[in-house]
Amino acid sequence: MSNKLVWDLDLIKRYEGAGPRYTSYPTAVQFHELFSIKEYRDAAAQSVEKNTPLSLYFHLPFCTHVCYYCGCNKVITKDRTKAIPYLELLHREIEMQAELFSTKQTVEQLHWGGGTPTFLSIEQMQALMAKTRQHFNLVDESKGDFSIEIDPREADWATMNALREMGFNRCSLGVQDLDPKVQKAVNREQSEADTIAIIDASRALQFQSINIDLIYGLPFQTEASFMKTLERVIEISPDRLSVFNYAHLPERFMPQRRINAEDLPSSTEKLAIMQNTTERLLQAGYSYIGMDHFARPDDELAIAQESGTLHRNFQGYTTHAHCDLVGMGVSSISQVNGSYSQNHADIKMYMNRIESGEFAIKRGLVMNEDDFIRQAVISQLICHFQLEFAPIEARWGIQFGDYFAKELEQLQPMVDDDLITIDSNGIEVTGRGRLLIRNICMQFDHYLGHDSNKGRFSKVI
Repeated sequence: MSNKLVWDLDLIKRYEGAGPRYTSYPTAVQFHELFSIKEYRDAAAQSVEKNTPLSLYFHLPFCTHVCYYCGCNKVITKDRTKAIPYLELLHREIEMQAELFSTKQTVEQLHWGGGTPTFLSIEQMQALMAKTRQHFNLVDESKGDFSIEIDPREADWATMNALREMGFNRCSLGVQDLDPKVQKAVNREQSEADTIAIIDASRALQFQSINIDLIYGLPFQTEASFMKTLERVIEISPDRLSVFNYAHLPERFMPQRRINAEDLPSSTEKLAIMQNTTERLLQAGYSYIGMDHFARPDDELAIAQESGTLHRNFQGYTTHAHCDLVGMGVSSISQVNGSYSQNHADIKMYMNRIESGEFAIKRGLVMNEDDFIRQAVISQLICHFQLEFAPIEARWGIQFGDYFAKELEQLQPMVDDDLITIDSNGIEVTGRGRLLIRNICMQFDHYLGHDSNKGRFSKVI
């Protein structure tokens, strides 16, 4: 697959706007509180009947420091004992969820996110993994994809060795920026030495994949300063890179109120940072996976994209499209047999429900046939930058041109702008269109026209 990207600033500015990241379709905005526990139980029973492999996600919300840019569901505390009651209930939720599934269903993928999972002690992490293995059938780590998010300030060689012994074989490091001035402005002071130490440990312990997260658009960032960070990261040579666009939404995320908006780079500067970053990473040999993700050509993500098996879920791009996702912990989201469900985002509500022996599901939805069709279309476009009509028509018994007549008409301006080409066989995204893939996918989103969705999404680039 060609990695050619064309930066056309006039086009980017013309299509500037907000839209979903499509980690799901329908998006989480459509989840509703009429979704019932019975619907979740029914979906799990169907998953068991089909013997669908599983992916497990655990949300561990604790952090010792607040990063001002962060919009995650988190609990800021230096008191490590505060994790104890949460973990006790998370263990109970593991038991409850495991009762709905079968040990014949293998767990091929597992992810710990947060928060800061390594806020927990080694003993607490070992106990959580042991509890998981007791109730779920995890494949051998040589065949599984077991990942964890790491704050290098909250880990050391002993931590990484313990995680490797638990079966983790992938890690993602939050770095954001190596510039001390930027780090101080967002309360994320993290030395380069801390980061390098964890990467060295991960490589020595033979983690299969290392990801680094960067953020552009933070206070005091410039083209020149961010390129210094990027050049150092390229020298470090992670397997994967995520380069996120900072969205300043202080009305939604209270910690962001501590960021002075006057210190943020302009939208023009942000675009220049992203353009330089993208071009430099391609020059350095990374493949452009999509939106803000890059990977080395020999990484599983790049290979899956080439082979047409790449998928996207709530953890981002993944190679496990065939798995049902079971989320555990506060605010976690499950995707099981055509249903979505999300736990309470309020930690007290989550804990009260689990303590009462009830599932903590707050909202969700059951997909209809139209949702499945549009999900397949959007997934193909956002993962592979192309769509063949024939498989969609054969799978769903439709004529693409008839079913999506309105959408194809809406896409015509994008054809005129050379973002896509359309013929009788399908849709191909051009080098100009890849950076605007969210805009293209939005044309197939049945729900976007609703007024209630306005203001709910981040900028597309």
